[in-house]
Amino acid sequence: MPTSDRQADKSLLERKAVRVAIPLAIGFVFLGSWELVVRVRGIEPYILPSPSLIAQTLWQDRELLWSALLVTLKTTSLALLFAIVGGAGLAVLFSLSRILEISLFPYAIIMQVTPLIAIAPLINVWLYDQVWLVLLICAWIVAFFPILSNTVVGLKSVEANHRDLFRLYDATAWQRLRLLMVPTALPYFFAGLKIAGNLALVGAIVAEFAVGAAGEQTGLASTILESGFRLEIPRMFAALALISATGICIYFLMHALSQWMLGPWHSSAGGGDR
Repeated sequence: MPTSDRQADKSLLERKAVRVAIPLAIGFVFLGSWELVVRVRGIEPYILPSPSLIAQTLWQDRELLWSALLVTLKTTSLALLFAIVGGAGLAVLFSLSRILEISLFPYAIIMQVTPLIAIAPLINVWLYDQVWLVLLICAWIVAFFPILSNTVVGLKSVEANHRDLFRLYDATAWQRLRLLMVPTALPYFFAGLKIAGNLALVGAIVAEFAVGAAGEQTGLASTILESGFRLEIPRMFAALALISATGICIYFLMHALSQWMLGPWHSSAGGGDR
């Protein structure tokens, strides 16, 4: 490998290391300051637990928190899967039929802008004995629109010259869709997927708060509610930490999937790394 290429690779690795080190350093400083303030001022755990106590609670209550996390993950992942299938599929139909887009897109907007906190109790009335299905529907509602809207924009972003070239060679509608429109829409789809992934998690949490789900098959939101009623504040913070960690993992998973699928052919996958 030429010396210039080795130097460029080394410089790129150094920049990536810095991008990882700086957020971690800020996080350690924040947690250290938090721990110090709690210890120095003698703040009671029922007011503000220290990070060390939260970590201890994560370990002590691992069985309860793990089971709640699995329920939340199940709801989030299924809602995201249905949002991908429904949002991308409907976006393709919109790209093929202008009349269909004009007819249905306003209702997708209405579904998105209506507050979930208002929809969840109503859905719970209709499906009062199927709480998990209520949570799934609510999480799907908030994750659906970003994928639909971004994919629609992507499918419409084909360059006029490319469209004319396919028309010149008498490409079929299926060929235009598969070879031209879908590759153009992929970066937009993955941008929407990054948003929808975390919105599905938020939807699952907010819906569980709204319907007041309780019982064995409940997620992290119910754990927070129950812990609050019992003044088990360290457990509340432990559940909140798991929610935050889950959201971070979902985002980076979607980001890694985007880079893997788009590869070096699109700048959004990291080709323009500075």
